[in-house]
Parts: sequence; structure tokens; C-alpha cells
Amino acid sequence: MTQLTPQFGKVAVLLGGHSAEREVSLKSGRAVLNALQNAGVDAIAFDPKEQPLWQLKELAVERVFIALHGRGGEDGTIQGALEYMGLPYTGSNVLGSALAMDKIRCKHLFKSADLSTAPYAVVDSKRGFDATAIMSELKKVMVKPSHEGSSIGMAQANNADELSEALNAAFKFDSQVLVEQWISGREFTITVLGEDVQPVIEMTTPNGFYDYQAKYQSTTTQYHCPADLTQDDTKKLQDMALQAFDLVGASGWGRVDAMQDEHGNFYLLEVNTVPGMTEKSLVPMAAKANGASFEQLVVRILEQTL
Repeated sequence: MTQLTPQFGKVAVLLGGHSAEREVSLKSGRAVLNALQNAGVDAIAFDPKEQPLWQLKELAVERVFIALHGRGGEDGTIQGALEYMGLPYTGSNVLGSALAMDKIRCKHLFKSADLSTAPYAVVDSKRGFDATAIMSELKKVMVKPSHEGSSIGMAQANNADELSEALNAAFKFDSQVLVEQWISGREFTITVLGEDVQPVIEMTTPNGFYDYQAKYQSTTTQYHCPADLTQDDTKKLQDMALQAFDLVGASGWGRVDAMQDEHGNFYLLEVNTVPGMTEKSLVPMAAKANGASFEQLVVRILEQTL
């Protein structure tokens, strides 16, 4: 194909990596790579698990599209390495990536800024915990390892025994675990692209919550884009998402997850700085509802590195 976009030079799409989300990252990265190549960008695949990072310089790469999910790719580590190498990259900087990846620090920030988020407790594997006391305060909970994405290691608990079991399972992924009060209600996600907020998406699943299976394997998960919300509620949710995104220092592009309880109150869940970019992913869905093709979306994200 003719070179249509020489301003980018040679672009490496970082995919795979070492995290528990490697498989999803490989799918995201391949989709991004194909779209960039179709748009006439001189793009190559680069898997940091298979190749040492300094080879980016040997390959004369001029900028990087990060499609790595989870630890090592979404937590500021790769961002710091690329800064050191003087290579422009997509998405949030070191601080924004690190903060957004840390669910516990995110919750502390939301709370301190008076942004609506569910009550929670923090449990550290080194300090022990009183499951009965936590459950008497929070009633029903969702357990989340602090630094995993794609709902990995997450579980719900209805009593002290279930909480102990869920915490011990979550400790395999992280020494610090977030225990969040369970919210029954609707699940939403809001994409931020540059300074723009995209149409809100609502996810519905017969699973107990929007878990790994519902995200990547299920055929019964349904997506409503734009979500069936009043104009006021849509704006409220989009404003909250933008505030949360800015608060953690995220930039470029990303996704903010939220819920609405049966009384109509919205609660922030988390900020994702390198969301999935597979054919089933939510960011491309939101961009499409706003009139942008997958190809236009990835080129727009890459343009942020110029």
C-alpha cells in the first residue's frame, strides 16, 4: 500500500508483554497493527516479552502505540522506559498510568475530591484482616486486586467466609486488595478521547457482574450505545468521567467505568488508561457511535504523539 501518512515515521505497536492480560493484549495489538497498516502507516508488532526494549532503537522506530494491558504496560513502567529512550508514545504519562492502575489510590483520590464512589476497605496481606468486621460495615462486597485489570482476580462476597476465600484468592495477584461495597444496578463505561467524551455505553450481562468471561468470551453480554439515559444523566456521567480522568493525571485516551444504583445515584469504579482494542472492545464501539471507524480511531490516538 502507498505510504499515506509519512508524518508518523516507523511505528511500533507494543503488544503481549508479561502481564496476566497478555492474551487480550495480543488481540488488541494485532487489531491496532492491522488498522494502522491499512491507514498507510509503517507499523510493526513488538512484543516486549520476546524482544529486549532497546531493539526499538535498532529498528529505527520513531514512535510507539502502546497496546499492552495490565502490569508492565499500563502502570507507568513501559512509559518510563520510553521517556528515557526519548520515544513518543500513546496514552497517559508515567504518573497518570501508575495512579489509574492502582485501584486503591484511585479510590482515595475520588474520595478526597468528593467524587461519588462506593464505600470501601483496604486489606493488606501482611497485616491480616477481620472479615466479619468488614462485612458488618459493607454488607455485600466486590473484592478487587489493586493492580489487575480485565476483572482478573475479582470476586463477590456475601458473608465473612466468602470474603476470606475471595481475599486469599486475590492475594495471589496482589498484596493489597480493595474491598468495595456491592452496588446493584446498571453498569456504564465512558470513553475519553483527547479532550472529547464519547457516547456512554451500558453493559448488561446475565453473569453476576461484568467479569472477564462477560468481557471477552460471552455471547450473552449486551451493549447499548448510546446508553438509554436522560440528557441530564448522560451529561452528569460524562462530566464525572472527565473529572476522574483528569484527577488521576490520565491523558490522550482511556475509559472510565461507573455504576448507577436503584436510586439513580452514579458511582465511579475506575479509570483505564490502555483499554481493550479488540473487535469486541468498548472504545471502538463508542467511537463508532460518534461516527469514527476503527482505523480513524487508532490514527487519531497515534496523532496525539506528534
